[in-house]
Amino acid sequence: MVNIDAPGIVLFDMDSTLITIECIDELAALVGQKTQVSAITEAAMRGELDFAASLRARVALLEGVNEQQLQQLLEPIPLSPGALTLVQWFQQRGWRAAVVSGGFTWFSEKIATALQLDAHKANELQWRDHLLTGQVAEPIVDAQSKADYLRVLAEQWQIPMANTIAVGDGANDRAMLEAAGMGVAYCAKPALREVADWCIEQPDLMQLAHHLAVLNETN
Repeated sequence: MVNIDAPGIVLFDMDSTLITIECIDELAALVGQKTQVSAITEAAMRGELDFAASLRARVALLEGVNEQQLQQLLEPIPLSPGALTLVQWFQQRGWRAAVVSGGFTWFSEKIATALQLDAHKANELQWRDHLLTGQVAEPIVDAQSKADYLRVLAEQWQIPMANTIAVGDGANDRAMLEAAGMGVAYCAKPALREVADWCIEQPDLMQLAHHLAVLNETN
């Protein structure tokens, strides 16, 4: 069991976890492609499609989007209920907090800044003349990359893997939940719920803090 009184790491997925939206779906809506992109996203999150291939297909539909359109999605930043409070709760206990995403660094960097996270990792969109090219840099951050990133952070910060928590919502988070000392499924797809140590059923991330406090009181 994780010990909240000792140093640890909590690693969050971004889209539909730390924030309420799927950034790529909302970007697609701005160019009239939301139905097509959302269908691919849903299939990928259920684990029915290869994530890297599905991401390339979705990003290709975003060719020509400009940076101001991306900025629209973060005015204001659509943080999930309890996100800021939960991050602060962990940091007050000496824990590190980070985000890893199959989404994009353009968003993860701004969310990491807003929440004062210790680290972030995501995919890099390609630009030409301030417009998206429809391509994403390789290698793509996929499910295995997320799990590997947790291990890298644990080694970097000298935290035992047993005292790490991973929080996500889709099939792409499965490997990092399995790698973590505690895997938390947040309003999640069945593919993730089946491997989670604990599930948050309601859209309130602070439920994790309450759960951990109770666990540590009873042990």
